[in-house]
Amino acid sequence: MLGGNSSTLAFVNSFRPETPGAAITARLVPIAWTPIGAVIGDTWQNVGIALSGIIDWVDRTFPPEDERSFIAPVRDIELLARVGWSAPPPEKIDEDAVLNLEDVPEEVADGLAHPTAPVVQCSACRRLCVRDDFVWKERCLCAWDYHGQVFGKRGPWRAGEYEPHHFETLATCAYVAPALLVELGVDIVLAIDGVDEETARHVVNVLMKEDAGRAHLAVRTSDGGLRVLRESGPT
Repeated sequence: MLGGNSSTLAFVNSFRPETPGAAITARLVPIAWTPIGAVIGDTWQNVGIALSGIIDWVDRTFPPEDERSFIAPVRDIELLARVGWSAPPPEKIDEDAVLNLEDVPEEVADGLAHPTAPVVQCSACRRLCVRDDFVWKERCLCAWDYHGQVFGKRGPWRAGEYEPHHFETLATCAYVAPALLVELGVDIVLAIDGVDEETARHVVNVLMKEDAGRAHLAVRTSDGGLRVLRESGPT
């Protein structure tokens, strides 16, 4: 691993040009920073770099102004380049494929320990995010924009019980991030997992009926669970 920043990781699998004076190939991998950690993209693009300019390229690509920027030790890059280190390109990027895992920040290493995923730009803020984790009105959003739009003041809040058709059209997302709800002044007041649909709907409506004077919002998670949210405030 050569280095990384808030949007990209760069690695090489060979410091040996195919012909004298030719460029070596760096692989650029997108990385999405989410409320539950870093997610490594499942694709990469290739960039040719002159071997003699590899250190300058790393410095320019991963400047210290980016708070998530890191680079491998220069002496290690120079050593591997001098000996012409080379290995077959990996089939996937994970912790077993990284020679210098100790030089990688802990959050990135944690991301490498989990499966890669398709990474795209948020339709609202252009932040990199995992495709289809958060989709609202046919737009792929990052967790921050989804929480703000769906769980914010203008979201689909409801006072009183849900009718059957309301359950059929609940907002659905990969997960609900408590830290983002704090910023919105919203609490998770009910979490249901591993319960059949009829029982889950009954439990949700019992809560919403007993607290009918306040607005609630039910949301499905991609693992089949249900979460009921309520604006923070006195009971």
